Amino acid sequence: MKKNLTHFTKSGDAHMVNIQDKDNTNRIALASGKIYMSSSSIKKIKEGSHKKGDVLGVARIAAITSAKKTSDLIPLCHNINLSSVSVIFRVNASKKYVYCEVTVSTSGQTGVEMEALTAVQIGLLTIYDMCKSIDRGMKITDIQLESKKGGASGDWAREK
Repeated sequence: MKKNLTHFTKSGDAHMVNIQDKDNTNRIALASGKIYMSSSSIKKIKEGSHKKGDVLGVARIAAITSAKKTSDLIPLCHNINLSSVSVIFRVNASKKYVYCEVTVSTSGQTGVEMEALTAVQIGLLTIYDMCKSIDRGMKITDIQLESKKGGASGDWAREK
């Protein structure tokens, strides 16, 4: 089965997909990513002793805000009324990374995958921004959609 790229017209011009005839359904997307950093950065985040304050708290607010602003950042995304945005950070001191997981939900005519992915990226970039004065070697990796539910295409989950 061949799928067409829906953000292009038959003549190849970019356009915003028309969703007016799509049904409102409950939609959920889960995305994740990691930021690797030095042991000293991990320690400061865990202890809450970073000179800029609560790194993960600020990153959580940045992730939520960016999910709400995704259509301002990605040109062909629809402006979506979000029902919820949940951000979880887990610090893995032994492997020297912070894991970020974002779940976004809505009841609407289009999915929230881009909102979840944007929130993960901005959350991790905020951690980078807050820690760069002590650790410029941080590395953001593995930004990916883990699962999505709802919509005409149905449910999808990444194989583990």
